[in-house]
Amino acid sequence: MKITKLSLWPVDLTSHATYYMAEGKTCATVTSHVLCLETDTGLKGWGEVCPIPHYLPAYAGGVPSAVTELAPEILGHTPLGVDAFMARLDKVLLGHDYAKSLIDIALWDLFGQAAGLPLYQLLGGRTHADMPLYHSITCVEPDEMARIATEAYATGIRQFQVKLGADADWQKDAERLSKVREAVGPGPLVYGDWNCGATKLHATRTGRAVAHLDVMLEQPCKTLEDCAAVRQATGLPMKIDEGAYDQASLLKAHALGCLDAVALKLSKFGGISAMRRARDLTVHLGAEICAECTWGSDIVTAAALHFAASTPQAALLNTCDLSSYVGPRLCPDAPARANGRIAPPEGPGLGVTPDLALLGTPVLEVAE
Repeated sequence: MKITKLSLWPVDLTSHATYYMAEGKTCATVTSHVLCLETDTGLKGWGEVCPIPHYLPAYAGGVPSAVTELAPEILGHTPLGVDAFMARLDKVLLGHDYAKSLIDIALWDLFGQAAGLPLYQLLGGRTHADMPLYHSITCVEPDEMARIATEAYATGIRQFQVKLGADADWQKDAERLSKVREAVGPGPLVYGDWNCGATKLHATRTGRAVAHLDVMLEQPCKTLEDCAAVRQATGLPMKIDEGAYDQASLLKAHALGCLDAVALKLSKFGGISAMRRARDLTVHLGAEICAECTWGSDIVTAAALHFAASTPQAALLNTCDLSSYVGPRLCPDAPARANGRIAPPEGPGLGVTPDLALLGTPVLEVAE
């Protein structure tokens, strides 16, 4: 089996409501890219990546250029042996892991289809029948955030990410955490996320104001050193997100004492292959894992769900059905949340297939 054709589509995904984060970052409509790798056996592997503007060193416009650069190293090669395949691409194009992630996902999809197995079986076997979801609450007025949390709680959600820092007001951030905590009652997990948008002082003042509550903080500052200082000053557990993107950063966060939990995101690490290695290290370090990606629709969500479903029981904190936050939904056979949880797709590979009518005309099409 060899790859004979690749096609790439840009797809605009629009959030059901504008999503507000620290430092003026927003998500309204963002561009995702969908990749199809076709083989001489008729199998088609699908991948997706959707960078958020101003979030990480990644941008949607770089995806077509990177795939074009790598096309000669993709066509004519067997998709089996994904780690070796991706290592060869790394020699051709240094970095740009976000752009490589959709290639890696499509290769794993082909691997699973060729083996006749769902992806979670190839990633170590299924350890979860379904997985807990967290619900991300946009950074707006505290009472409105409490209302959103109450509505999500009624659907079975028991983990809540509270976005902070949109107005650079530490007292308002403390109020947001307090009101969401009160709205969902004792027991559910509540954590406040600045997406690197707080100073040490801002985050420390917020954390100390809510230190009597059962809450966790997520990546308040840009550096791991500053995040560790906030954790030490507040005594609150810390989840690392943007600061964790390879094995060295995981080891550094652990050494600094701020790796209680971590967001492993496909586009940050460069796809399933690298994220699987990061998972093994994270489990060894004793941190809990949020399995997801930066943004996207059904294809990247399916990849994250398979990854989550094969993560050791005690190591999985939660996952995210990214596709539920945006429209359009690309795959009619994609799973949906139920009672605050979600199961991975069934069927070989990713187990999802996009509606070609929604994709439209490819921006790139190359055949052997």
